[in-house]
Amino acid sequence: MSSVGELACTYACLILHDDNIPINAERIGTLIKASNLKVESYWPSLFAKLCQKMNMDELIMNVGAGGTATSINVAAAAPPTTDNNAAAAPSTHDKKKEEIKEESDDEMMFSLFD
Repeated sequence: MSSVGELACTYACLILHDDNIPINAERIGTLIKASNLKVESYWPSLFAKLCQKMNMDELIMNVGAGGTATSINVAAAAPPTTDNNAAAAPSTHDKKKEEIKEESDDEMMFSLFD
């Protein structure tokens, strides 16, 4: 979960980078102040150091690429659905719910107090 400080600094860095303005803590702080937000004093300097060490263009172009192979390839593994078969075919999540509902403790001859 991101804090307001992280988000404000992220957007400030993106604005500065987009306008080809060198990114430093003072400029980040100025943008945050202009947006009427209050953040902890350490956020602008942390983001300024990060932006000085990293290539911002590369960072922006590779957003989300740091995930695992399964998280990246999930869309490729799922078969495409059309409007006709989307409503007819239950999802695997629905199937799991049905399986869980079908099995009860009484049917399995199991009780918590036996």
